[in-house]
Amino acid sequence: MQCPFCKEGETRVIDSRESEDATRRRRECEKCLKRFTTYERLEMEQMVVKKDGRREAFDREKLKGGVSRACQKRPISADQINALVDEIEREIKANGESEIASALIGEKVMAKLKIVDKVAYIRFASVYNEFEDVKQFEKEAKKIA
Repeated sequence: MQCPFCKEGETRVIDSRESEDATRRRRECEKCLKRFTTYERLEMEQMVVKKDGRREAFDREKLKGGVSRACQKRPISADQINALVDEIEREIKANGESEIASALIGEKVMAKLKIVDKVAYIRFASVYNEFEDVKQFEKEAKKIA
């Protein structure tokens, strides 16, 4: 591990703690004696199977972008969005499958948003389900009213 301050290659681990999704390590540079923290996460290459059959690598930032757009101008903090995305990502990775259907991801997002904010839920559902007219909005709004 290279020191971010002096670029020395020798550091030592002072403290290590496991959490649900990462290992936190407190490190000290052998040369400049400055301390810094690193986080280690297991990366599993998971493929998302799209509606049209295409496959692409799971992208947390793409998921976060969709959730963030649905939550724009709503009373939902960045921390809440990150927590929601973390939870969905954990659920996806926990199944251990190498492939996951985009429909399953969309359903998970809608279920979480329905709890957090109904307007954000409707926004996400309208794009995800490709609403084409106002009647579809009304029908979905009646389900959650």
